[in-house]
Order: sequence, then structure tokens, then C-alpha cells
Amino acid sequence: MLAKGESVSNLMKKIAEEGVRFIDFQFTDVPGRLQHVTIPVGRLNLNTFSEGVPKLDGSSIRGFMEIFESDLVLKPDPSTFAIIPWGNTENKTARFLCDIYVGYGGGRLSRDPRYVAQRAEEYALEQGFLSYWGPEVEFFVFKKVTWDVLNPYKGQSYTIESPEAAWTSGEGYPIRFKEGYFPVPPHDTLMDYRSTVTRLLEDYFGVTCEAHHHEVATAGQCEIDMVRDRLVKMADNVMTLKYVVKNVAIQHGMVATLMPKPIFGDNASGMHVHASLWGGNPSTAKLVEEGKLVNLFYDPDDEYAELSQLGRYFVGGLLEHSRALTAITNPTTNSYRRLVPGYEAPVFIAWSRGNRSANIRIPVYEKGARSAPRKRVEFRTPDPSCNPYLCFAAIMSAGLDGVRKKIDPGDPVDENIYHLSPERRRQLGIKELPGSLKEAVECLKSDREFLKPIFSDDLIDRIIENGLNDHVQVSARTHPYEFYLYFDI
Repeated sequence: MLAKGESVSNLMKKIAEEGVRFIDFQFTDVPGRLQHVTIPVGRLNLNTFSEGVPKLDGSSIRGFMEIFESDLVLKPDPSTFAIIPWGNTENKTARFLCDIYVGYGGGRLSRDPRYVAQRAEEYALEQGFLSYWGPEVEFFVFKKVTWDVLNPYKGQSYTIESPEAAWTSGEGYPIRFKEGYFPVPPHDTLMDYRSTVTRLLEDYFGVTCEAHHHEVATAGQCEIDMVRDRLVKMADNVMTLKYVVKNVAIQHGMVATLMPKPIFGDNASGMHVHASLWGGNPSTAKLVEEGKLVNLFYDPDDEYAELSQLGRYFVGGLLEHSRALTAITNPTTNSYRRLVPGYEAPVFIAWSRGNRSANIRIPVYEKGARSAPRKRVEFRTPDPSCNPYLCFAAIMSAGLDGVRKKIDPGDPVDENIYHLSPERRRQLGIKELPGSLKEAVECLKSDREFLKPIFSDDLIDRIIENGLNDHVQVSARTHPYEFYLYFDI
């Protein structure tokens, strides 16, 4: 990683001293998958950082360009330098995350997710706000996963193997459904794995972690929490975490997945996103130099949750646009297997303090001035299949729309919403999140204006197109359970 204030020329010296042989240029496509191209270290020079590498066919990257406008340039961000700690030492490789530019002097690619995140950060600064972000990334690590889906006439099936799985015997101590939260080894078989991931993130990639632990589900559900950071940096960190999580799993003879709901009958993986806005005087939100900022979400005079009026407006924006947001924060058909009652996932649109049945929560672990730096809004809807650059940018868009329009979030709901009758929910004005990707995309179609200060129209169109395509691809295929339900009809 590049030390703070270190020059690019010093970075080039470090690359030579470390004996790096290859440079990996990494970037994220619109659906959120990390992509890369690798060059010999001899092809890297100072001009690379200003002029970029003309090596990208944008028409071959999902969501980027059409075939008639496909030449793109990768420009590495020096601050993302990291030596990759696995692989053949003879082929020692370092990576950079890159920004995408249109060839022939065309400027930034509007559909580059990292550019969207940068625009979100800049837009917030224009309004007088710095923001800090802290996602809780959940994922599964399995011993083995196999599936048979490409031949529809042979069968549609998948198999998951894990020594922790409730359906496994003879390999250790299986974890019962919904009883995976915080068990110690040997029940928790992944402590060493998570420690390795955390160590590599900190030592090689400069990502500071708060904690790691086993999550609620059986069969190897994990969570790794990172220390809060600025929007773009945290989106970089999430992509780096996904990269490390998968590679370390392979090194351990396992496989990791950020797919939200791989297991029927147990909790799915979410990515609860904690956000806060910082600035100077709360009445003007005028920025002052770093170190003299205050958390603008904290208000010691608010008896309910010590949440400021600004924070309430931010919550109001999230509530107002929650249904449309899911097309970005929950972008897969599998995401909506998670958003069902009974598994701690947020199904209902409401806000509260400490209430995990609402999709927006104000954590209240502490009280008083000492807790001011940690006052935040927790948006519980997203899952780890999302593109973090687009996810954070969309949340920022919705929250700042609430601030700009002074959207009142209404009264908090301090009841278990899952146990309320439909009539009671109607009385409280509680709506539901979409039940499918198609419904989410339709919501985004009708509620997209709040994104426009940050997202380009062509990117929103591409997100809608990708979502509808995935919906059609899944819905058009016969499901094995349909044989059970309908074969004798």
C-alpha cells in the first residue's frame, strides 16, 4: 500500500525493491464483479499514472459500452497499490484499482462504478458534508458447491458441503439452523480462515478491520467488519475484501460466496450499511479543516435516539426511496430469497432505534457526548451481492434528497413488525420492500429522479436492463420444486 504523502516516483522505487514482476490493473463492472488485466512490470512507468493503459474493450465488459464505442483506458490509482500476498513468488504481482476513461480524450466513463462513487463524494462535499461508511459484510464459506443447471433436460440441482452444515454428520460438530451466532471452535471451523483474511487485509491491503465472527446461519456463514472510512475508500475496501475472501478460501481448499441466500431454511447474508454525515457548524454544515469536524447526525437534546434533525431528514430520504433503492442495493434474483419474513432480514420499510425488524435502525449501544462520533444511520436492506460503489452512491443520493427536501421520516416503530397484523401495519403506514427483482426494477423506473445528481441516465438505464434480463433468465426456467407442486396436476 502507498504510504500517506508518498510520491509516485517513490512508489516506483518500492515496486523495484520488492522484486515485483507483474502489475495487475483491477476495476469493477456495473454488476459489481472485479475484472483485471496484467502487464509486465517493465511496461509500468510514471506516464502510466497520468495517461493510463489503453487495454480495455468496453463492449466486452457488462454494462460499459457498445461495440461501436468500445476503446477505454485504465488509469491506476496510486493510493490503492498493494502486493498480492498469494501466488508464485517468481511471478510476484502488485495490484492497483483503476479509474476508467473513454479513449481518444473522451473523459471519464459515466458508467464506471468507481466514478459514480467519486461523484457521490463530491456532491456531498458541495452540500457541505463529509461522509463515513461502515458496512457489515456477511458471506458463506463452504467446503464444496456443485450444481447442474445448464442441461434443463437432465435436471436442475445444487449441492452444498460443509463440516458445519446441519445436514452433515461425521465431520465434527454441525451447527443447527439459526444457531451459528458466535460459537467457539471446534464448532466454528472458520476462525483461522477469518483471521487469515483479516491479517492479509491489514498487512497487505491497508484495510483496517474491527472484528470478525461466525454469523447466524449453519454451514459456514461469516462476517468481517471494517473500520469506517470515506465513501470511495470504503467501496474500494469492500471490493478488496471480496477479492481476499475468495482467494484465501481457495488457498484453504474451500470456496466463498457473496450470494445472499444459498441455503434454504436459514438466514441469508446481508450487508448492513452504517453511514454518517460530518461537517462544521451544524446550522450551516460548513466544512472546516479535518480534525475539527463534528458528527452532524448527533444531537444530545434528542431524547429518542440522540439523532439530529439532519439525521432524521436523511432517514426520511431513505424511507421515501427504499423500494427503488433495492434495484441497486439488492441487484440479484437471489437477493429476494433473503427479503422474506422469519430470517432477520428487513422486509418492512420503517425506522427505529435498536429494532432489527425495521429496515432503518439507529444503533443506541451508548449514550452521551462520548458516543457522538459513533452516531450513525444503519440501512439494513443491502446485501453483499451489490456493487458497493453504486450501493453507497445510491444511499447517499436518497439520504441527501431527504435532506434537501426536508422529508420527515414520521414516527419510529418500536414494535416487532413481523408480528403486526396487516391492518396494524397499514395503520402505521408501513410498506414492504419489493418481493422480486422485477418489482424492484419497476420501482426504480418510476422513482429515479433522486439519483440524477450523481447517476447518469445511461447508467440507470443499464441497471434496469441488467435487472430485467436476470429476471427473465431465471423466471423462464423450470424450477425443480415445480415438479413437486404440479407434476400430478
